[in-house]
Amino acid sequence: MKTRAHVIVSGRVQGVYFRGKTRNEAKKHGVNGWVRNLPDGRVDAMIEGEMDNVEGLIDFMGRGPSYAKVTDLKLEWLEYTGEFRDFRILY
Repeated sequence: MKTRAHVIVSGRVQGVYFRGKTRNEAKKHGVNGWVRNLPDGRVDAMIEGEMDNVEGLIDFMGRGPSYAKVTDLKLEWLEYTGEFRDFRILY
């Protein structure tokens, strides 16, 4: 079953290659969407794909790369739209 998830991650998640590693993990999991930094220091992502694959990326985002320290992850499940063709870092 395909799904869409909006994820906001808090903690030490900027300046630790969080977006780049998230993009790499998204490609491994075969999901599409985007990830970006927010001005308040959090990371924001929209993810679409098969439920198991989306959950796999969310699991990674809950830990982050080695220098990250995730303190909170907000998750909203949405209806799949199929609007994305790849996974990108937005600036």
